[in-house]
Amino acid sequence: MSPDPVGFLPLTPIAFEILLALGEDERHGYAVLQAMEARSSGSVSLHAGTLYRALARLVDRGLLEELDEAPDPDTDERRRYYRRTELGRRVASAEARRLASQVGSARAQGLLGETG
Repeated sequence: MSPDPVGFLPLTPIAFEILLALGEDERHGYAVLQAMEARSSGSVSLHAGTLYRALARLVDRGLLEELDEAPDPDTDERRRYYRRTELGRRVASAEARRLASQVGSARAQGLLGETG
């Protein structure tokens, strides 16, 4: 039986950003970092060590997998590529729903400058 994604919540902001950055793509670590920075317009910026520790934790938890070989044979062989697992997709989806619920509550309370 597959683990319940809710058991992985809440995700750290970094873990959620990594899962978003990978989406349906396979990327090496630096490309993950670039995707995170682009998506956040530069508000998310990590040191390489922080990123690679977070990637390793996500691999250990089964949310990502490290590929045995690069998708592009012409790439630098030292680069490690990652892919989001099906469990990782389900956990990211559960986290997105959790955050959407929180934003909905904040919106209903007028905390975002809106009403209703």
